[in-house]
Amino acid sequence: MALNNLKPAQGATQSRKRIGRGEGSGLGTTAGKGNKGQQSRTGAKTKRAHEGGQMPIQRRMPKRGFKNPFRVEYKVFNLGNLDFLIEKYELKEFSEENLYINGLISRTDKVKVLGEGEMKGKIPFKISAISAKAKAALEAAGCSVELI
Repeated sequence: MALNNLKPAQGATQSRKRIGRGEGSGLGTTAGKGNKGQQSRTGAKTKRAHEGGQMPIQRRMPKRGFKNPFRVEYKVFNLGNLDFLIEKYELKEFSEENLYINGLISRTDKVKVLGEGEMKGKIPFKISAISAKAKAALEAAGCSVELI
């Protein structure tokens, strides 16, 4: 056995179909493309979601609701979870910058603190938003809260 006489296994390859080479070949006249129409022409491509003149599904489906382009999305943290986060990441201040540095939020995220649970530590807060219940609980615990 040598590299110059290697060849694929029997039946592993097939010769290509030579279309449009006469009636006797079985693939003459229309060359396997059926009869007339866009797909039989050369360079025929249809746009994505084109359904041949039928009303496309994205236009048949009803539209629902309203998407407010000015909605502000917040990453939410509850008071009950904050002691764990502060201890685990050794935070001296609960701010969006520190949360980003520790990989808890992305650069553009805004943070809101909610009042579920209770917090024991005393650190300053610099965040985008806070619920009234959480603000009252933090101020009662002796934490300073600054909205940015």
